[in-house]
Amino acid sequence: MSRVIDPNSMGKKRNRLTRAVALAVRELLKQPEPNITSKDLAAFIALSLEAISETIDPSVAAWEKRGYWVKADRFRMDWIWTGRLAEQMRTAVFDEDWGRVAVSAVEVGQKLSKIKVSEHHRMGTPWTGAWGHLRDKSNEHSGT
Repeated sequence: MSRVIDPNSMGKKRNRLTRAVALAVRELLKQPEPNITSKDLAAFIALSLEAISETIDPSVAAWEKRGYWVKADRFRMDWIWTGRLAEQMRTAVFDEDWGRVAVSAVEVGQKLSKIKVSEHHRMGTPWTGAWGHLRDKSNEHSGT
């Protein structure tokens, strides 16, 4: 019997999301002034960073089972910034604090500076409608 390989592993999900976030940061920084597209981009970055942060523990679970504690801790340290910056971006976009959005976007861009996204990528615009999704998700958590 052969091994079953999950084509939608946490690593692949993280890679797709980091590429999309890198693209969204570049688009956000091109915006001449805050508008609905800017809100969508900032919300998409926040949601994607949250999703990336959620992939960390499942990714290191296998290493910890085998006793690779140092490798697991190093991996966590490499990705711990995603949760912090997701919360910063979420708060800034809800407060419409575009200065803080820009600062957070630049910090995310620096973390993902090695990610290459070609000009003719096939990702489209995954951030379309992200502002509404972030608002809905926030309403679910607040209970309203």
